[in-house]
Amino acid sequence: MRIILSPAKKMNIDTDKLDYKDLPVFLEQTEEILSWLREHSLLELQKIWGCNEKLAELNYDRIRDMDLRSGLTPAIISYDGLAYQYMAPAVFEKSSIDYVQEHLRILSGFYGVLKPFDGVTPYRLEMQAKIGIGGHKDLYELWGHRLYDDVCDGTGIIINLASKEYSKCIEKYLKPDDTFITVTFGETVNGKLVTKGTYAKMARGEMVRFMAENSIEEPNDIKNFDRLGYVFREDLSANKEMVFEKMK
Repeated sequence: MRIILSPAKKMNIDTDKLDYKDLPVFLEQTEEILSWLREHSLLELQKIWGCNEKLAELNYDRIRDMDLRSGLTPAIISYDGLAYQYMAPAVFEKSSIDYVQEHLRILSGFYGVLKPFDGVTPYRLEMQAKIGIGGHKDLYELWGHRLYDDVCDGTGIIINLASKEYSKCIEKYLKPDDTFITVTFGETVNGKLVTKGTYAKMARGEMVRFMAENSIEEPNDIKNFDRLGYVFREDLSANKEMVFEKMK
């Protein structure tokens, strides 16, 4: 069983808490992307990144000085969005560290697929960025089926905790015998179940922590998740979707 998760825009450098174990598997493609980015101006990249001038300058400077092979931080520590804050991997016990290293895969427009303890450096590049590299129309086409191939572990079971922007990299290549289950976190508003991005990100991180602490190996055991006020809703769920409602 594998779990897929989106990256976070905010990233840190931290070489003290935990050591990285490996270099990313698709580093050659990452080097190709980096070379392409270095060929473009600050204004061109700011448009691609869709950010303010201060953030654009920060990431432009990062690109010019970027070293993909040294001074690296484990991916699971480097990403600092809400999902990763609520996952709190820096205080994982060894069993949880071993679990996520085996089961969790982080999808990335820049790195492709990352194991939690692959060494990374801060970057800014969303999967949906419309950039043509190596004759490809965008990053989805550049990565192609490689992300799906790397995520699959032989069981055919994939638990989707990623946003649509990233999960579509995998969904496009699913085979008939795969079991792809999307976990949805919502709350009832005016009689309808709606997903609020902030709370969903928190819950995704808590879900990874829950699965790691309980060594979850079977999808049905995910239904026992009851953190942050969420409860499993069997009546709203289906074969390919597990729905959790945040109770007030």
